[in-house]
Amino acid sequence: MERAEAEAVYDAGRENCVKAILELAGRCKRLEDRMGRLEEQTRSSSLNSSKAPSSDPPKTRKERRAEARAKAKEWARADREGVERKAGGQPGHRGAGRELAPEDQIDEIVDHYPSGCGGCGREFGESERVPSRRPGRHQVSELPPVAVVLTEHRCHRLRCPDCAAKTRGKLPTEVAGSAFGPDLRAAVVTMTARSRVSRRDMSDLARDLFGIVVSVGSVEAICQRASRDLAEPHEALLASVLGSAALNIDETGWSTAGEGRTLWTATTPEAAIFRVAEDRHRDRLDQLIGDYSGIVCSDRWWAYDRLDPECRQACWQHLKRDFRRHDAHQDRRRLKREMNRSRPSCASC
Repeated sequence: MERAEAEAVYDAGRENCVKAILELAGRCKRLEDRMGRLEEQTRSSSLNSSKAPSSDPPKTRKERRAEARAKAKEWARADREGVERKAGGQPGHRGAGRELAPEDQIDEIVDHYPSGCGGCGREFGESERVPSRRPGRHQVSELPPVAVVLTEHRCHRLRCPDCAAKTRGKLPTEVAGSAFGPDLRAAVVTMTARSRVSRRDMSDLARDLFGIVVSVGSVEAICQRASRDLAEPHEALLASVLGSAALNIDETGWSTAGEGRTLWTATTPEAAIFRVAEDRHRDRLDQLIGDYSGIVCSDRWWAYDRLDPECRQACWQHLKRDFRRHDAHQDRRRLKREMNRSRPSCASC
């Protein structure tokens, strides 16, 4: 507001002046609240909020220098103690080598003996090739040649010697329903449903890996049949999970055909339910657990507010983040008060 505008308000009378001051105060309050929210967002990280660790900003120059100083102090301490640092993992560092499988899981053992002495060059005979007590072990995993076993079922007709009627043999029920066996169908369903391989890519993989032609339509038919066959076990799984004494429930973003969805989950130590829904609203929670009466552990998303507080447990990890954020806020307020106390006052004020 310019001086001329302020003088005009003052000349308009007391009521107009008070009204203008209150409007300015309200505007300042809204700006302060917005600034506080923005500052809170800039201070949020995966340690004090529900943000993913990948969304954390890069470390500042001060933080990088602090880490470098800490490492330098550690190296200096090692030098004082006479420990020589070598390249690679340091003493005490847990290795990440591949563990060897036990002998009862090995399909084939191939022994390798030296052909001659490394010192004098003398050749070893066949009788001298005796297995040592602690040989060097190296294991190699390999796939056997993969080929689909193609079986042809022939239904023959026989003529009855009494009535001369011809009767043809019938295919077994487990064979007549599909041109693909149960193991092949299970592999197709596992790769399309669990590994999220597309129908067309699955058709290409079947040709490249198994040497069999499976059309895209056949892949879809196999998946639909598996869905029908798994309907009853799925209902049993739902009853088992919803019949437990406690559930852990969460929801996260999901994408289906390029459109935003929500993946809901209800888990127990033994099993889990996953369901893709359109959104994160309360109706989706009702569709997931219905009238479940056990203890529900979740975050504090508003969709869970309809649950009985006596049967609800807030996620402790979220509470720990809130405590960190509250502690940081209290530290900032404490620092601000100390700065105000130490600020010199003006005698003319």
